[in-house]
Amino acid sequence: MQTPDSIDAVQSMLADTGYVCGRALATVVFLSLKLGRPLFLEGEAGVGKTEIAKALAASLGRKLIRLQCYEGLDASSAVYEWNFPAQMIAIRTAEAAGNADREMLQRELFGPDFLVERPLLEAMRPDENGPPVLLIDELDRTDEPFEAFLLEALSDFQVTIPELGTIKAPEPPIVILTSNRTREVHDALKRRCLYHWVDYPDFDREVEILRTRAPEAAETLSREIVAFVQRLRTEDIFKKPGVAETIDWAKCLLALDVIDLSPEVISDTLGAILKYQDDIQKLQGSEAKRLLDEAKASLEPV
Repeated sequence: MQTPDSIDAVQSMLADTGYVCGRALATVVFLSLKLGRPLFLEGEAGVGKTEIAKALAASLGRKLIRLQCYEGLDASSAVYEWNFPAQMIAIRTAEAAGNADREMLQRELFGPDFLVERPLLEAMRPDENGPPVLLIDELDRTDEPFEAFLLEALSDFQVTIPELGTIKAPEPPIVILTSNRTREVHDALKRRCLYHWVDYPDFDREVEILRTRAPEAAETLSREIVAFVQRLRTEDIFKKPGVAETIDWAKCLLALDVIDLSPEVISDTLGAILKYQDDIQKLQGSEAKRLLDEAKASLEPV
């Protein structure tokens, strides 16, 4: 599929995969595709940053390549490694056969047959369906040296393997970087990207998302769920529930055949929307009823 030619087309394309986004996010996605610039998305966990990369890959018919970041991730782990067990077998086989040509053996050992491609190198390879979507997820978990390496890799869309030389992408991949902002990412990397803060959706958009992701839920229940979650986000809790938790909670309630929210149901299913015991304890007893009453009072008749 060709890249969309307008902002409205981006919204429509993503909606076809079940991803509901506002015009501001659709605009920066359109510009990223149009200009071939990496897209840097920041926001709280669970607001849909990772999902947009999945939706783009699905809607464009492109391969999704995901680099999950973590503390201690280095350039080598993100680009390539050599298949050492296979290399050892090849060495022993050559020795047993009496192959004394060490130079030839070394060229074979550090050739394509023994190369294990990691996400960044894989994303540089040509693909018959078009450049892949490269998702660099939770960049804020890595260290600054990896950021510096990534800055170079995303500037020229090429990587260097000492034994093989420089490998350059024939067409730049579609790059999506995400961050939960547990630490600040360096400005030099941000300057290479288009930037967007992915916020919690407003009430109407979150209801629309729930209609898309949990269509079996009745309209009244969906509105109660969203109103309660949005009210919960205003409370002083350690981890506010994201859209992902809203969807999970709705599916849990459907599995329990719940048709109307009650303090008892909320207490029984808090583990679907809150992930810390201190937060759960705050909502036990009368607190759940208070929030539910406030949520229901805020709803306008359908």
